[in-house]
Amino acid sequence: MSAVQNDSRKRSKKRYVAGHHNKRWKGSRELEVGMQGILITCNMNERKCTAEAFNLLNEYADKLYGPEKLQDNDGSSSEEEEADEEDVDVALKKEVAQLQAAGVKQERRFQALDSGANNVIFIKTQSLESDKLVHHILSDLHTTKKKKSRVILRMLPVTGTCKAFQEDMVRYLTTFLEPWFKTPNCGTYQIAFKARNSSHNKRDEIIKSIAGLVGKLNPKNKVDLTNPELTIIVEVIKAVCCISVVKDYTLYRKYNVQEVVKEDIPKPLVTTPKTDMTKAEQKEKTDAVEAKQEEKTAEEEEDKNVPQDNKDLDKGEGDGE
Repeated sequence: MSAVQNDSRKRSKKRYVAGHHNKRWKGSRELEVGMQGILITCNMNERKCTAEAFNLLNEYADKLYGPEKLQDNDGSSSEEEEADEEDVDVALKKEVAQLQAAGVKQERRFQALDSGANNVIFIKTQSLESDKLVHHILSDLHTTKKKKSRVILRMLPVTGTCKAFQEDMVRYLTTFLEPWFKTPNCGTYQIAFKARNSSHNKRDEIIKSIAGLVGKLNPKNKVDLTNPELTIIVEVIKAVCCISVVKDYTLYRKYNVQEVVKEDIPKPLVTTPKTDMTKAEQKEKTDAVEAKQEEKTAEEEEDKNVPQDNKDLDKGEGDGE
């Protein structure tokens, strides 16, 4: 075998190994089954959306849970550095511990991962309840009406994940939904289903199976599409199903941070006068129609009576002759 062929084989092997490592690294940065976090939708600017999401989440997480505590990788302290004499074995153990700490990547409170869909990012959460955090953010935005983002659209908590196949989803939801819907717990609910980059799940079949499951947990659970107490969010992206149960889904405009800061329009006050005028006009028209009908009826009765009188008169004249 020539030297040129050997070099070619070496290059091919290097490319294969490099590609293999890159694939493994990318996989660790993607949404996977077993994760919890927040799905955030945006409009064509994922990088800016990620930056806004980190700022918004950290701002409210600091208020709820306190500032994030990060550990130093060097594992050293000022007292140890000031020591003049140190045993050789202790120094070696310390150095090994530092190397091990540096090799292990520290889990941050929020980590941005690839969701698997365009205009959607996934923020993996660590040591916090994403549903309570998102509800707190939307509650504050709804109260203050202060806009704090430009490109973020919706923030959907993900408190559970499973494989995106109907049988896996039903099996997982049987246990997942118990805290909200199993006897003695009950409530009104709706199901918000969305599938991205997934064609093997039919929306109507998934919703029907979930509704049947909720009914089995407690027959008192009722569907309410207008103003439900709870909303079951089911977001399917490729082969991962993201699930959560949230409150105030309608009040907070489907968890849309752009819509929730808008002033509420008092629709009943605007439509009531128009409705009253319409009713008044309808009543006036009805009265006019009834009056015309009565007048017409009276004329018909008068026409009927006139021929009868003439007939009687003719009959009387004939008898006289």
